[in-house]
Amino acid sequence: MTTAVQGTTVDIPTPDGTADAYLTHPDDSTSHPAVLFYMDAFGLRPHLKTMADRLASAGYTVLVPNVFYRYRRAPVVDLPEFIDPVRRPEIIRSIGPAAQALTPEAAMRDAGAYLDWLAASRLTTEEPAGVTGYCMGAGLALRTAGTYPGRVAAAAGFHGAYLATDAPDSPHLLADRITAELYFGHADQDSTNPAEQIERLGRALVEAGVRHRSEVYARAQHGFTQADTSMHSTEATERHWAALLDLFSRRL
Repeated sequence: MTTAVQGTTVDIPTPDGTADAYLTHPDDSTSHPAVLFYMDAFGLRPHLKTMADRLASAGYTVLVPNVFYRYRRAPVVDLPEFIDPVRRPEIIRSIGPAAQALTPEAAMRDAGAYLDWLAASRLTTEEPAGVTGYCMGAGLALRTAGTYPGRVAAAAGFHGAYLATDAPDSPHLLADRITAELYFGHADQDSTNPAEQIERLGRALVEAGVRHRSEVYARAQHGFTQADTSMHSTEATERHWAALLDLFSRRL
């Protein structure tokens, strides 16, 4: 069942400043489970708000922070209505400085502030939150589950990038701290998340005893959930919604 939602822009105090964010929730007078929604690299824009509204309509209070707030309030870069990085490679280049400035340490300081803000809101219940993330946001979701294990009950990542690299601060190295149930929907045509990294992530989660499900979506590109991009797949997007709503309905 879906319901009408109400969305607005909010400002979230963080240890490093103020993050602008989009908040959306069912248009009623009751509280709902909290969800922290991490953006992809293209940032907080109309399409992500539409996605957040769809999630909120299923009965959640959803916060979508502009994780690049240190660089600029959203929109962080000037984006066309339809994003095609192959034909417009300068789009990726323009995002680079903001993305590179967001260190894991800074991102997790922010994550604590986002979770604090949600927990204090009259629009949320007292239970641990859910987290979902896309592209770079999938890594942030994984890090948040590992950094704040008592505060995250479920986390999901879709077409995630660089989830299990050789780097000493790779997100998968937090697996032994995670208590949430996880879901990952990987794209099979994704140079940022090759098969060896998918396997490495899976091994880390199994060895840590993390309850999880990891699926590779066939004929899907990196960014398959993003309908305002050339990478979008309707079939894979709907599969993502089914998996995400199933996870949250069971754990939140």
